[in-house]
Amino acid sequence: MIALGIDIGGSGIKGAPVDLSTGKLQGRRHRIPTPETSSPANVAAVVTEIVDGFDLPPDTPVGIALPAPIIHGVVTWMANLDQAWVGTDASSLFREALGCPVTVANDADAAGYGEAEYGAAHGVPGSILVTTLGTGIGSALVVNHELVPNTEFGHITLPNGKEAEHWASSAVKDRHDLSWEDWAARLQDVYSQYEMLLSPDLIIVGGGISKDAEKYLPLLTTRAPIVAATLKNRAGIIGAAALAARESAAHVKKRKKKPGRHS
Repeated sequence: MIALGIDIGGSGIKGAPVDLSTGKLQGRRHRIPTPETSSPANVAAVVTEIVDGFDLPPDTPVGIALPAPIIHGVVTWMANLDQAWVGTDASSLFREALGCPVTVANDADAAGYGEAEYGAAHGVPGSILVTTLGTGIGSALVVNHELVPNTEFGHITLPNGKEAEHWASSAVKDRHDLSWEDWAARLQDVYSQYEMLLSPDLIIVGGGISKDAEKYLPLLTTRAPIVAATLKNRAGIIGAAALAARESAAHVKKRKKKPGRHS
């Protein structure tokens, strides 16, 4: 099955069809810079241009990742795009722009779901915690292939009274010029707390600094295996496409089960 994934960021909007039997992109990604005025209408126009650039059947599921919490299709707050997004029904916006059903998800959730289903956690059952170390700490939780949406585990308070991402993001490492050992000690505080609260079966660590995972992951002690993400910057596209295909299949199944009219 083929689905189309779109990943919207503050600097660029990129998309590609995804073969969901393998989790591989079908051809090269199409990327367009995010409009300087990143209003809902302007972003929707770019998304439409990207979708139209692929010659896909009209019933192809389309998944869109946005850098914001999405509750029942509605954006609740926005950090990286125009503030006009706040309160916008993103599902309706893109559905009307594209003329087809769409699935909209938080970008960390989409990337985490992609990593859980097709990346470092492929074939691993149970509870998968995906974390992204960057300016902050992003998170996604997937339990037996079901996404628990809009987690914000980067904002939990640690026993030392510090907020997790203020204590141990990769930005904090850079800002304080921490050694790998000193930073790993801070990460230990974070992941020990995650294990206490969530008891995951696998922990995945992503973000740009995951390319140096061998320098700090071996310094951590966790009950669950802790490994580096593998999908890199493809994760959002793959996860958005997978979520769209899953929702599309659920709608089809629901329609088949719907009882017919009786005379």
